[in-house]
Amino acid sequence: MEKPFQRILLIKMRFHGDMLLTTPVVSTLKRRYPDAKIDVLLYQDTIPILSENAEINALYGLKNKKAKAGEKITNFVDVLKQLRANRYDLIVNLTDQWMVAALVRCLPARVKISQDFPHRQAAFWRKSFTHHAPVVGDHIVERNLSALRPLGIAEDYRELTMSYAGQNWQAMREQLTAAGVGEHYVVIQPTARQAFKCWDNSKFSQVIDALHHQGYEVVLTSGPGAEDLACVEEIASACETRPVTALAGKTRFPELAALIDHAALFIGVDSAPMHIAAAVKTKIIALFGATDHIAWRPWSKDAVVLWAGNYQPMPTRDQLDRNRRYLSVIPAEEVIAAARTLLPPLNAAVQTGGPL
Repeated sequence: MEKPFQRILLIKMRFHGDMLLTTPVVSTLKRRYPDAKIDVLLYQDTIPILSENAEINALYGLKNKKAKAGEKITNFVDVLKQLRANRYDLIVNLTDQWMVAALVRCLPARVKISQDFPHRQAAFWRKSFTHHAPVVGDHIVERNLSALRPLGIAEDYRELTMSYAGQNWQAMREQLTAAGVGEHYVVIQPTARQAFKCWDNSKFSQVIDALHHQGYEVVLTSGPGAEDLACVEEIASACETRPVTALAGKTRFPELAALIDHAALFIGVDSAPMHIAAAVKTKIIALFGATDHIAWRPWSKDAVVLWAGNYQPMPTRDQLDRNRRYLSVIPAEEVIAAARTLLPPLNAAVQTGGPL
């Protein structure tokens, strides 16, 4: 594989956080093949989280499972035509959907690498690729990078990349100022896609009160869905001093990245914003329940991970009750103590016996 690659396609069909964790693969390829154009095939709705990444030439989006069958077929054919026209000479696949094997067979690249998934050993899948790379590593970032081993790249680039434009921060700063928020603020994202990843609203309220006593403003963020916004409102209403909720459900991913990048601390559950905080190198307190807190922990050296499994046994994946809040066993006092460790007090009252 000594000949440099000129057109590279990276494939990953998962959620927003998963997409952000592929950026070290993009960066490693770009450093090894600086003249190559690197494209990414992903779900349409996850495009925004990579939209400002300068190392990516183009993003091609497929419709996800929620789309109607006819729409998915039309979209698949249209995207396939575009990909064929690009004449890739290297394809790197990080996803296990069957449709990817069919798509890759239609692309005449000279090197087609896939992660070697234990549950994808059928002849059709294996013959769709020229190389199968064993999945190696504890963290998802390490596992993603292991797909590049057949290329013999001597050094991996292991930093996450979450890019945003200057205008994204300008827009956030203007909204923060309008809400009365100064330089010292904490971002809390209490919501996640699934209930079993969520913590108790009342405990978030306790943490917010403690942060206010320490002298920090708190900005609550969330997705735009009605349930997410109701969660934010319930938390805010129970606080002694109401946190800022004006941005909840209203930030695009580049804007959210800018907001988190300038925060003193991010507190949240296992979700895409947590991975954004790791990428922009903001301090993190991450709460984990019945998910793999080793594989999905923040890819950061400046994070405190509180795992519910340290308080009571967590179920295996096949025994998981997706409607149960496993994080409830994590005490609010643990999060407050972690915040005290990570944040310098801004309020002199705290140093003389305040709540935090």
